[in-house]
Amino acid sequence: MIRVQLPGHLRLLAGVTGEIAFELEAPATQRSLLDAVELRYPMLQGTIRDYRTGQRRGFLRFFACEQDLSHADPDAPLPPAVADGREPYLIVASVAGG
Repeated sequence: MIRVQLPGHLRLLAGVTGEIAFELEAPATQRSLLDAVELRYPMLQGTIRDYRTGQRRGFLRFFACEQDLSHADPDAPLPPAVADGREPYLIVASVAGG
């Protein structure tokens, strides 16, 4: 079971509290996980990744096992600790300002 933590504004939009969880076939990848998130919560389509390009939205970052996966290959397997549910996959809202 892969655990996902969403930032507050996406939890509100999806109508969830706390973590969400998904069963994925191996090898679980960022792409397959984000596809599952958008399939279960269609209101999140276009908020995490661009509709056309599938690229991460600029003010979101992806983390797992204390690693920034934001620029990692979306088809690379997720870290084992995420794939087996020991660690969550984090979607984090960036903060900008000056």
